[in-house]
Amino acid sequence: MDEMKKLGNKVILITAQNLKEKQWPWHAIDEAFYMDEISPSVWNLDHLIQGFSYLLKTRNVDAVIALDDYDVEKAALIREIFRIPGMGQTTYRYFRDKLAMRKRARDSGINVPEFTEIFNDALIANFIHKVHAPWVLKPRSEASAAGVKKIKSEEELWKAISSLGEQRHLFLLESFKPGDVYHVDSLVYHGKVVFTCCSKYLASPMAVSHEGGVFRTRTLNRSSEEFQSLYRINTEVLTNFHMENGIAHSEYIRGEDGTYYFLETSSRAGGAHIPEMVEAATGVNLWREWARLENALLCNKEYSVQKPNEDFAGLIISLTKDKNPETAPYQCEEVVSFIPMDYHIGIIYKSSDEDKVLQRLNEATNTITRDLLNVLPPKNKPAS
Repeated sequence: MDEMKKLGNKVILITAQNLKEKQWPWHAIDEAFYMDEISPSVWNLDHLIQGFSYLLKTRNVDAVIALDDYDVEKAALIREIFRIPGMGQTTYRYFRDKLAMRKRARDSGINVPEFTEIFNDALIANFIHKVHAPWVLKPRSEASAAGVKKIKSEEELWKAISSLGEQRHLFLLESFKPGDVYHVDSLVYHGKVVFTCCSKYLASPMAVSHEGGVFRTRTLNRSSEEFQSLYRINTEVLTNFHMENGIAHSEYIRGEDGTYYFLETSSRAGGAHIPEMVEAATGVNLWREWARLENALLCNKEYSVQKPNEDFAGLIISLTKDKNPETAPYQCEEVVSFIPMDYHIGIIYKSSDEDKVLQRLNEATNTITRDLLNVLPPKNKPAS
């Protein structure tokens, strides 16, 4: 929003009523409108359409941008109804509905873990006969690792499916594949991937969500086999999913067989302060570049992104027992910033030496685990 305002645009914010007091960049926002929520992140879409229609009586709206996963569907609906350019309702499902994206990837010849919808009992029985436990039961439309359950037996699976009741159609079942998990952050302009940063989780969101511990990730060497393999599969995904313009955060796993598998994608910037890590390594601020890209489309101008720097960066975030943990013990030459969050410690590292970044991440993990770490049980959040 700050960048769009700097570029000369009028910025209108539509958000939930309970987020009214958040630290929005008010200096960049011309008007704000608020929606009541039916349940967390769920709005009355008829009311949204009616409100947007009223807004258009006196304002011209040239672009609608969804800032997180939960807004992707809402933004696509508004674009379709009011014929505003951008991702529509058919394409958005590839970036929001995990079942749709898996089917699209499989039909495009992209490797995905074995999966099935869970509409039909016989179909499920056939799947678990062919694909042995463990499995993962996933909400089709939640963000990150929210609501994901690892299932270890057939009895546990049927019990879990039964507990979903009338919401079972909102979930899918997938083979659990152990391996290294990666995320790829991209910018796409006129159907071409113009920026890519590949990173490797040292502790994935799912592992931290289910087992506790310290979340950490680091950027990869652009000349490494990992980076090149991820670049190829990520380009295939975004091309076959028909992303024309915007930003994408995608996740992949390299299984124990050495094969890279597509896990999921989204048309948003990465969460958990990943954009700050990407900027530390590459010099590219994903939020501002996304704004510049959208502005170029609005103004019918050419867009290009700077050549990325070739430094390395790492990110570590942990829940802590103290509201404002002491950061002095973690200060070192490689620290770019400490992320201010209550009851958390977050650190971004940067170096021209990737081994130094890994060393700092490991050192900090050991110290945080010994002195600060707090662990809460995962929440069983219903699908929306």
